[in-house]
Amino acid sequence: MAIVDLVMPKLGESIMEATILKWNKQIGDNIAVDETVLEIATDKVDTEVPAPFAGKLVEICFQVNDVAPIGSVLAKIEVAGENNLVASAPIEIPTAAPTPIVEEIESIPYVPAAPVNTAPQETSNTEARFYSPLVLNIAQSEGVSLSDLEKIPGTGSGGRVSKKDILNWVAAKKSGTTPTVAPAAAAPVSTPVVAPTPASSVASAPTAASSAPSNIASSPAGVVLSGGTEIIEMDRMRKLIAKHMVDSVQTSPHVTSFSEADVTNLVQWRNNNKAAFEKREGTKLTFTPLIVECLVAAMKKFPLINSSLDGDKIIIKKDFNIGMATALPNGNLIVPVIKGADQLNLVGLSKSINNLADAARNNKLKPDDTQNGTFTFTNVGTFGSLMGTPIINQPQVAIIAVGAIKKRVAVIETPSGDSMAIRHMMYLSLSYDHRIIDGSVGASFLTEVANQLEAWDPNRTA
Repeated sequence: MAIVDLVMPKLGESIMEATILKWNKQIGDNIAVDETVLEIATDKVDTEVPAPFAGKLVEICFQVNDVAPIGSVLAKIEVAGENNLVASAPIEIPTAAPTPIVEEIESIPYVPAAPVNTAPQETSNTEARFYSPLVLNIAQSEGVSLSDLEKIPGTGSGGRVSKKDILNWVAAKKSGTTPTVAPAAAAPVSTPVVAPTPASSVASAPTAASSAPSNIASSPAGVVLSGGTEIIEMDRMRKLIAKHMVDSVQTSPHVTSFSEADVTNLVQWRNNNKAAFEKREGTKLTFTPLIVECLVAAMKKFPLINSSLDGDKIIIKKDFNIGMATALPNGNLIVPVIKGADQLNLVGLSKSINNLADAARNNKLKPDDTQNGTFTFTNVGTFGSLMGTPIINQPQVAIIAVGAIKKRVAVIETPSGDSMAIRHMMYLSLSYDHRIIDGSVGASFLTEVANQLEAWDPNRTA
């Protein structure tokens, strides 16, 4: 018999860890080759880790909700012998797992917190202490902090603090008499009126019971939560997105430039060709592949846009892998990547984009579908916005947003004179990392994108 390690697979250049969601196998279970051993989650996608060899699970090194670094040993498997290892897949797990799990791109559904429970509850060192809205309002008006509130012995059912208890405590304090306090052995516990878990704690994903800060004490200064307040706990994906956004702003000094483009020719060309295109190719012709084609043409003229920063070294990417922000049914966003966008014609771009969008919305994305992006495009116009100031998707150095296409009166310049006409206009915004991209480069690139959009040939074949 031999003991071999099951390691955390590499899941992308910017992903350094993953959270354990579920163990599908337990110690003592037999495992077949490629059988799912556990499920993991990153800020990109949830997926399964298969066994690269057959054997018996003899040790589990991480528990559910633990965060495991890439390359760490997740479990140990006892195999029959060396011949078994030779006949099976390599010990290193492939980047793309065979069967991903994307439960709405998150494992914990977005569920509003339950209303404050006013029923009698027993309190202990490990259970939450409940306060009625009346008690919380009195505490707010009398300036009673949560730490003081937790010291008040309760005479109500289950040891709850009643109106009489808090008023007596306040009166004793005002008279200069030392208020009666709860026994010191009882550790402070959190109440159900809690602020959402800070984004910085997303890596450890603590449960409400394990959160050390209590409710009012952890709220922003001057904010007191009452019984009329609804508290919604962030789901796991929202915590990861929050951390990713904060990290990006802290990493890159963001600058945003704006421009607008007359996309009348592009809009009319699409309207004239979309029906025949879908009938012939079996896929819809949206604005996204048209915009991506123009983006790639502009990026080739400004290679610094397609780069990343490693310390004081600028890494110019030769691949044009365009990430496209995609809205999910639960309100979160994910960024699948169009690989080799410069190598695809309009048909190839359309099929790739539509397939990725469908996979995202139907929970069928693979880990590889969200990796190795070099530039990101987001269409804020989908939601009716005219423009936006997007946050850079690290480790990239720029992201572009396009707004809603609106008909407006515009001045048309011709050799014979100026005239006014109704045109289809669209705002564009580019956020970029000012450490390596100056305003001249960022603005020039954005202008080139607008020029590419305006230069769309209305007579080209679909």
